[in-house]
Amino acid sequence: MGKGRILVVEDDADISKMLRIYFDSQGYEVLVATRGNDALDVCRTKLPNVIVLDINLPDMDGFEVCRVLRSNTRTSYVPIIFLTQRDERSDKISGLELGADDYITKPFDIEELKLRVEGTIRRSLREALTHPVTNLPAGKLIEEQLKTVKESPDPWTLLYFGIRNVNAFKEIAGPIQVNEVLIFLADIMRETVEEHGTMNDFIGQASDNDFIILTITEVAPTICRMITQRFDEESNVFYPFSVREAGKVNYQDIDGITREAALMKLAVGVVTSADGPFADIVQITEDAAENRRRGSGCP
Repeated sequence: MGKGRILVVEDDADISKMLRIYFDSQGYEVLVATRGNDALDVCRTKLPNVIVLDINLPDMDGFEVCRVLRSNTRTSYVPIIFLTQRDERSDKISGLELGADDYITKPFDIEELKLRVEGTIRRSLREALTHPVTNLPAGKLIEEQLKTVKESPDPWTLLYFGIRNVNAFKEIAGPIQVNEVLIFLADIMRETVEEHGTMNDFIGQASDNDFIILTITEVAPTICRMITQRFDEESNVFYPFSVREAGKVNYQDIDGITREAALMKLAVGVVTSADGPFADIVQITEDAAENRRRGSGCP
């Protein structure tokens, strides 16, 4: 994903094309939407690191787009920079009150916009809000979500995923390919939750090999089975043909000792609100990790 993924929401074809070409040349992946609803659809499947959002759109204004994004658990943390012709103080205040991170008026200096985009992404990573490879919520965002569900009276389920044998894969393929596997799994999770979950389901990445999904109890079994099945069946494409044929990996560990491992598969531990009460959020994740080690599998 290079330096990051930018979503440009702009109905002016000349401006959107200029921004796409410029930021693409700077090493960003650039997505473009010309309508507010299109932007919301993009965010459900390809979560951006930052959104450059025009206020004047043909179907809904940028304020409403911002309001919807901030009210959705999966997009509530994505940084938003308003880009608009409006220069009134009241418009700027309205945007910031809705949770926008910055505000730039047209005509704008593209170098200034680039610096503001870089600064926004840098702050997000510094505050450990997102994982640098997958852009999934991390750190504080996961803690906040766990605190919320711990105090909630509504039933919930935590799915705690990890990739078995990923270190063996890393030894034969290298860290860059491991990053591709992480992105692949994150995409499977987003697509599955979008299809089978709810608008307020939460997907996070606590570390390179720890992914979590918080969802309602009714849909948790389906989400868990679909993700596990897809990853276990489709992750084989990352291996050379000879390894796929053998069904195992022969590699040398850090000490030069030859070892053998199976191909990558998902392991999952499950904790539900019914397993509580929990002393704190640490107990929730510890119990999930223990269930994963025991091979509890999907609910």
